[in-house]
Order: sequence, then C-alpha cells, then structure tokens
Amino acid sequence: MVSESGAVNGDIFAQHVIINGAFEGTCHADKIEILSKGVVNGTLYTDDLSIEQGGRFNGMTHPAAGENVTQLVDAVDAKETKNTKIHKEIKPATKGSSL
Repeated sequence: MVSESGAVNGDIFAQHVIINGAFEGTCHADKIEILSKGVVNGTLYTDDLSIEQGGRFNGMTHPAAGENVTQLVDAVDAKETKNTKIHKEIKPATKGSSL
C-alpha cells in the first residue's frame, strides 16, 4: 500500500497493490487499486485494475503475464542471484599487475 503521503519510484511485484499516494514505475500485481488521491505514472501489468474518481493514471496497461506474481518474483530473484554470483567471481587486479 502506498499511503496518501507516500511515494514509490521503482518496480512493485505484489498480489494486491493499493495506491493513494504517488507511484512511478512498473507494477506487476493480481489486483491494482488507485484511490482518489493516487497518482500513477508508469506501466501496469494486471487483469484487475480499478481507479476511483479523483485518482490519476498516466501510462500503459497490459494484461498480467500469465504467471502469478510469486513466480515473477522468483524469476527476478534468480536473475539477481546469477548476476551477484558473476560479480563475486570477478577478482580485482592486484597492484603491479597488467590487464
């Protein structure tokens, strides 16, 4: 939930998202609600979107990816783990060595 005084800039992966503050980014959720004071700029992936009177949305919507949100989070975590492993395997050059 993004409260009236809250602001989020980035990616959200959740079952149910309620926005009554500011959100900018990409959101993957089974259900997204933009309440009367909510302002959303970005891309939404969901099959269940509601916008209350007064709520604002500027961006694009797409159907849910066909996977549930927990599968998407697992895929993102696996990608980040792989990237972390690659970074850990790179050894810094020692003083006096040439590249």
